[in-house]
Amino acid sequence: MKRHEFLRELHKATANRNYLEIGVNDGRSLALSRVPSVAIDPAFKVVTEIKCDVHLVKATSDDFFARENPLVHLRGGRHPVRNLRRGRSPIGYWRRTSLDLSFIDGMHLMEFALRDFINVEKHSDWSSVIVFDDMLPRSIDEAARDRHTDAWTGDVYKLVEILNRYRPELVTVLVDTQPTGQLVVFGADHTSTVLQDKYDEIMTEFKVPDPQKVPEAILERVKAVKPETLVGADFWGPLVRARNRGLSRSRGWEPLRSALEGLSASR
Repeated sequence: MKRHEFLRELHKATANRNYLEIGVNDGRSLALSRVPSVAIDPAFKVVTEIKCDVHLVKATSDDFFARENPLVHLRGGRHPVRNLRRGRSPIGYWRRTSLDLSFIDGMHLMEFALRDFINVEKHSDWSSVIVFDDMLPRSIDEAARDRHTDAWTGDVYKLVEILNRYRPELVTVLVDTQPTGQLVVFGADHTSTVLQDKYDEIMTEFKVPDPQKVPEAILERVKAVKPETLVGADFWGPLVRARNRGLSRSRGWEPLRSALEGLSASR
């Protein structure tokens, strides 16, 4: 299954109510969305018809997320909500927007991908689905930080090890899509500051000059699941119902984690 086909199936499986995309390029992935969307790229050149209500932002993702209330465009936004509980005055307060589906396909360097995840997670919840593109390079040349090949993943594959080490409470699933694989992350926690706090430490270890030492497990895709297996799993329905009912992390996350760990164990 090719990456855009897999992303199309994820839109269906997640029944997402909103969508965020970092790295628009020509608009082929954005064209799959049918829900309120935010799409960010400093140099997009959209040539595909877009069929969703989209805020298309020509900016770097770092600059975008530095804005006050960057996701105001999305349904629900971040807006005053009246508190009408008995015995309380109707005082306004702010309700945060939680992203249902996010696709990170920006600059192909690990530090950019890591910052993108940090920023996206601040607007995500346990039921959010976050997808990284280009996570399974096919060669060391393709994984170089300094691009010298037509097809290029850069060293964003390092996010697999970084997330597994620093955020073991997340569940990460590598997916064997063509041509260069994807990573799907479940269990986001918008209150976590671990990656931001450890950013300099992570850079010291993982930001190294070429040639990159790409793990054989990445090059051989030994831990990647078939895309058909992931999108056809049984947990999507319960996830969507729990999310739409607004279930808390304590009630919704553990059943999903168990199902995902069972999927991972079957690889």
